[in-house]
Amino acid sequence: MPSDSSSGRDDVNEKVNESWAHALSQLEEQKQIIRKPNLQDPGYIRQKANNKLWVRERLTALLDKNSFSELGSVTGKPIYDNVGVLKNAIIGFGCINGRRVFVTADDFSVRGGHADGGIQMKAPYGELLARKWQVPLIRLLDGSSGGGSVATYLTIGATYIPGMAGLGKSMDAMAVVPVASALLGPVVGLGAAKAVLGHFSNVGHCQSIMQLFAAGPPVVKQATFEDLSKEALGGWEIHAQNGTVDNVAESEQDAFDQVATFLSYLPSSIFELPPVIQSADPPSRREEELLSVVPRRRSRPFDVRRLIRLIVDTNGSVDDPNSSTFFEIGKTWGKCIITGFARLAGRPVGVLTSDCLINGGAIDALGSQKSARFTTLCDHFGLPLLNLVDLPGFAVGSVAEKMATIRHGASAMSALYHATIPIYTVIIRRAFGVAGGVFADPEDGAGTRVAWPSGDWGSLPLEGGIEAAYKRRLDAEESAEAREKLMADLVANFEDVRSPLKTANKLGIEEIIDPRDTRSLVCEVRHK
Repeated sequence: MPSDSSSGRDDVNEKVNESWAHALSQLEEQKQIIRKPNLQDPGYIRQKANNKLWVRERLTALLDKNSFSELGSVTGKPIYDNVGVLKNAIIGFGCINGRRVFVTADDFSVRGGHADGGIQMKAPYGELLARKWQVPLIRLLDGSSGGGSVATYLTIGATYIPGMAGLGKSMDAMAVVPVASALLGPVVGLGAAKAVLGHFSNVGHCQSIMQLFAAGPPVVKQATFEDLSKEALGGWEIHAQNGTVDNVAESEQDAFDQVATFLSYLPSSIFELPPVIQSADPPSRREEELLSVVPRRRSRPFDVRRLIRLIVDTNGSVDDPNSSTFFEIGKTWGKCIITGFARLAGRPVGVLTSDCLINGGAIDALGSQKSARFTTLCDHFGLPLLNLVDLPGFAVGSVAEKMATIRHGASAMSALYHATIPIYTVIIRRAFGVAGGVFADPEDGAGTRVAWPSGDWGSLPLEGGIEAAYKRRLDAEESAEAREKLMADLVANFEDVRSPLKTANKLGIEEIIDPRDTRSLVCEVRHK
């Protein structure tokens, strides 16, 4: 008979064989290896040589400490001899400032993010989960983001008709949750499509390593015979100025901080109200500077960004832009229009206005696109709109006509008119022509609107309108001096009726307010 000790050992071995400890140890072994970079891997070496963070370093920088819960952690193409798993997409839940989000992150060090370096539908599955669980979706884009490669043809032994590659799930996610993307390297093909299928995007590197294009230089040369560098084809400066990306960040960490700030103003989904916080800035704060911020001389420009800071919540001095709750979106494109989020008495709002320092504030094609896109964003997530109007009209001239300004202007008009959010309109100075009417009366007589005593409005700017209406009389004058004198006399005749008080007498403007009272009034705006 076997000894008692021998019997005991058999019992132990039998219990080990009956448990799943060995399988779990294999799983954990793979997880431990893939969570650490292979310092000898050429892809990793190239990543660090370009001063880029490794994908897991990015997750650490973006999310709250120890909050990341990975899904599909060992999904990929195992190399069992070395106990490694090749994959170029990491997905999972995490938290930003205690708030749950979902992240999809590309690993450019593995086949440049192409589909043959991982499991193609992994990232789309993550986007589906973000929508299902109604949490914001964040994409860290670097490479083709799971896009195709001709090398795949050899792997599968055939070509294939391209599908949407999960872009349908991207659009489904946009319909329900906020979607923000940080572009952290070359973003190509499918990655470029994902970059624009979102509510916010920024460029995390202002260097030669960040480009965005539908197809790279070799494909372009074959198709159009253009021999271009990556930067000349789709460098970050091109897309920061044409509206493909919203913001430019100084570093990867700044890109992550911008994403966090953007999301802080929005609800986690369309089924919630925007997040309200306690504000130490009293609604009753009155800034004396508002009484003189708009110059008495109508042709003089002023700093409208400072005007915004004087009105919205601030966490410190109004002289410190970093203390303001105003977060600008799209500063580098459509520059005639300024858009961004801010807080009023702790409640998130959108801010829309024009910049008189750019083309006098006249709205062009890009400015119209920017206005429409931003208004739609606010309407989609229920943020009221603070609409500060100083608009001399649509941009005019041959360039404006070639850019189809009026066509894009109609898009802005439609977005404002069909918006269901509260729009609080403050006419701070000019409102002329069709564009002035669109922004000064976006709800066609059904909105909440006030004006400052600096208001100046009409179907045409007065000086240009007089030139048109009295052209024959002016041209009949015998000298330039006589013509100039007649013009001055005509302008003087119109000055009395130009007063906004005359308009208020006829209920053409519902109320003229002291500019210093603007903050207390707009702080009454509520979410719907």
